[in-house]
Amino acid sequence: MRRRSDIARVVAARFISRAGAEAAFFVGVWGKAAYHLHATPGQLAAVMFAMAVSNMVGSVVAGVLIDRHGPRNVLMLAEIVFVPATIAIAFAATLPALVGLVTISAFVTAFVMTASASFAPFLATETSELERINSRVEAAGSAAFVIGPAIAALIARYFDLGWVFAFDAATSLVGAALVVRVALVRQPKREAPTRGHALAETFEGMRVAYGSRPLRYYVLAGTVVWMSFGAFGALEPLFFRDVVHTGVESIGWINSLFGLALATGAWLLPKLPRPVVSARGLAVLVAACGLGASAYVGSGDLRLVALGAAGWGVIIGMLEPLLRTLMQRDTPHELQGRVTGTAQVHRHGGELLPLAVAPALAARFGVQATMIGGGLVATVVALLSLGEAAGIDRQLAALGPRDVHLQTLRTTDEPISPNP
Repeated sequence: MRRRSDIARVVAARFISRAGAEAAFFVGVWGKAAYHLHATPGQLAAVMFAMAVSNMVGSVVAGVLIDRHGPRNVLMLAEIVFVPATIAIAFAATLPALVGLVTISAFVTAFVMTASASFAPFLATETSELERINSRVEAAGSAAFVIGPAIAALIARYFDLGWVFAFDAATSLVGAALVVRVALVRQPKREAPTRGHALAETFEGMRVAYGSRPLRYYVLAGTVVWMSFGAFGALEPLFFRDVVHTGVESIGWINSLFGLALATGAWLLPKLPRPVVSARGLAVLVAACGLGASAYVGSGDLRLVALGAAGWGVIIGMLEPLLRTLMQRDTPHELQGRVTGTAQVHRHGGELLPLAVAPALAARFGVQATMIGGGLVATVVALLSLGEAAGIDRQLAALGPRDVHLQTLRTTDEPISPNP
């Protein structure tokens, strides 16, 4: 009963915290940049570039802290620190100020995202439970995609855009309060810090992620997804503004529909045939994800955009928990945080190259054509990787079942250490 309550608390925290985060990003940051500060594609790319770099650094640091102190302590501290970071964005009066404040906020957000993504191995008693817990957590995050942008759209419509960031801050405090009493099934690794120890731990996570054939494939598959869609961060607000010709509220409503589709996809994943939970299943979903992205931006008609958002959302809703489940299944428990951090680094790093070329491509071919092309790149690369995916599945099948029972342990209630 206690463990079910702990899982429910983590799921609720994920839902509430992400509702505020999605509201602040899609309507708050994008709306402020594109509609209030009249950003160009290059300026929006600068905002997204700053966020990606800051997220990369934060993910690496967060991974080490999670393996030392557990995801609960890292998440609580990050949610609290995030409050002033997000409120400050409301007062950005220029684009350089917005870039600077978003950089700080993104660094803290990386801790929240990495800790949330690392919870399942600390709550599961068997590796077979990972998919179920990940699906619940991801479904909660996806459901937040429904309510968050919708609330932000109402705030922007009837109040002021700045209040969106206040809403984000409030949800962070609630998220921190919800996980205070969560007891982890397995105790995180705790070692006495030595000179260079944190850096050595960081490289150990990277070494395992790159040295393992399955983990390397999962990390690179996620990188392909976000490299292909990196241009969306710089161009999507302009797509609504200049192609669909709608106001900032439409970003909120479309992303709410997208969130509903995400939740549907996360709910569907455990009901799909077992062969889907494989490297080949991942490759097929990445390929479908690229087609869905292209369909989403394939028309300037808001009704067709909505249909595209729904289809694409269902695919991503299945892809995210599948990718996380495969990675956690094949990662040593004591390295869960650092391998997750490595994956997060690749996720955000995958956005950087498109941000460098997206403005020039948009100027040459147009915003819509550039976004369609980005989706098709993911499809082609994923299909070309099917042979490698099949080889990984055969390799893992030869090792036999990996549903190993984990001894139940309880973590202490010690606060996170201020020492590195």
